[in-house]
Amino acid sequence: MSARQVADAEGELAAGPIKEKTRRPVLRGAHARDRVLTAALEVLADRGLAGFSMEAVAHRAGASKPTLYRRWRSPGELLVDAMDASFRPIPLPATGDLRSGLVELLSTFERLLDQQHFPGLLAAFMDAAERDPRLKSLHADLTEHRREPLRLLLARARDRGEIPAEADIELAVDLLGGPLFYRRFVAHRGYREGYVSGVVDHVLRSLGHTSPSPSPSPTIDGGGWTPGKERSPAGRLDQRWPTAREG
Repeated sequence: MSARQVADAEGELAAGPIKEKTRRPVLRGAHARDRVLTAALEVLADRGLAGFSMEAVAHRAGASKPTLYRRWRSPGELLVDAMDASFRPIPLPATGDLRSGLVELLSTFERLLDQQHFPGLLAAFMDAAERDPRLKSLHADLTEHRREPLRLLLARARDRGEIPAEADIELAVDLLGGPLFYRRFVAHRGYREGYVSGVVDHVLRSLGHTSPSPSPSPTIDGGGWTPGKERSPAGRLDQRWPTAREG
């Protein structure tokens, strides 16, 4: 061994043990699965369907391809699991008022479409769904879940008589959600202030929506007022009391 080789070896020993370049192993259990599914969504959002592969997901998750293939047989199967796990239903508003409930639901979805990664992920998933029957079926199921809160609010309002019994609920859901998708994915424009409220008001007018009538106030005994009676400017009831002669 030459003096140069001896010096190099001594320098390596002084620096400590050589560290091998290895991938961070995927831990077993739910945490490992969640990490891989998150990585899959990030790869899809960043690279689209064309760049989605087991190798890319494994690299992003710090795993190996064999590890992924032991759990998922194909990239499509992995993507189905990732999208299914990412679904978070929007809670049904408890306002009891149709208009405010619709505005709350659509405002939540508007905020999702304004997030940095969600629009890219959704666009890539829609593209993938056109090419894979399993993804198409999953996309249809997730879409139905997102439509359900709007459908429930409208159906309850119809039961209360706020919209006509013959109102087309499914068409109303299309008209409520469609403008947000069109503006974001087709027109590539942002949402101006009051956009959601304007959409809701237009749809409710087309449905013939009427606000529920307030319940009449009860009659107050002992000389109080009766519903339908108006008060004078002085606050007295506008009704004629019997005179002494009439009494």
